[in-house]
Amino acid sequence: MEVRRGITRRQALAGIAATALSGVASRVLQANQKLAPNKAVADATATASRSRGAAQTITGKLSGRKISIPDVNEPPMPALAPPGVIHNGHKAENFEIDSGQGHPDVRSFRRKFGLIIPATNTSMEHELWSIIGANAEALRGVGLHTANVITPKPKLETAEDLLEYKRQFLSGLRTAVDAALLAQPEYMIIGMSLEHILRGIKEVRAPMVEIEAHSKLSWATWHDAIEAALRKYDAKRIGILTPFDKLGNESATQMFEELGFDVVSSVGFSCANALHIAHVPDWAKEKAIRELLATKENRLDAVVQCGTNMSLMQVAEKLEPVIGIPILGINAVTFWYALRENGFDAPLAGGGRILREF
Repeated sequence: MEVRRGITRRQALAGIAATALSGVASRVLQANQKLAPNKAVADATATASRSRGAAQTITGKLSGRKISIPDVNEPPMPALAPPGVIHNGHKAENFEIDSGQGHPDVRSFRRKFGLIIPATNTSMEHELWSIIGANAEALRGVGLHTANVITPKPKLETAEDLLEYKRQFLSGLRTAVDAALLAQPEYMIIGMSLEHILRGIKEVRAPMVEIEAHSKLSWATWHDAIEAALRKYDAKRIGILTPFDKLGNESATQMFEELGFDVVSSVGFSCANALHIAHVPDWAKEKAIRELLATKENRLDAVVQCGTNMSLMQVAEKLEPVIGIPILGINAVTFWYALRENGFDAPLAGGGRILREF
């Protein structure tokens, strides 16, 4: 691929994905009776105006929880050093920026999400930006600020490797959050299958309770998101697809069962390195879903995919019409949860049924 100077390969690929999905996005938005053609921009401007000068408290559409949205545009914004705008080294005449208005972030004026992912993760950020790009009007003014949890030894081959990876991730989580907070996000997303390294829903929730208190922000987590998504479909019998080994799949199964779901079947690719998860080919995911999970014998209500570095959006878009049940991938579902909690209600293209239907 030839990439124009100044544009990264990731940006180029995201652009291709957005272009490919643009037609679908247009049809979704036209069908949305709540969102007139120019209403997204008008709502964005109104939201930015309302946010100036005071923090907001909203109610999460899925959780019912109170969410505090901080005022990230508190004046002076932007603060300008004296003498203000300069022209040829001197104060510009008749050219003022009134910082007292508290100007919003030009690109993330509706919502600035902080995203925390392991440093080896090359999939989640790409998939979330693809959703934003495919829904340019409905998600105008939505942005991501990503910070990495440093995991220098991402081996997952043995039980000892998994314990070390767990130690690395949990010990580095607060540092990554502190880095993300420098961009003053208004809401946070954790991009990690914590059930891979923690056993049971109580253990999974514990570090998030601590980190939410530390950050003073609300968070979208996978365990909350997938529970909400499965409830929307009244799903009980599920099959899970993961990049995990036997131990990781057992841990994931335990979490889902403690949340009240019946894990009928599970497939794990047993990736021995966290980086390599992104390299599991789509054909293998499709084969696992069609031949091992969504079978007549299993009678599943939904297929659920764990592991944020294992891209699944394209597979879900292709197979959901074929197998007739929802395929709930972690990246799309977690972003769906974050968006809906923050009042973004429009049906969205490019992330599977969940983003279009609820």
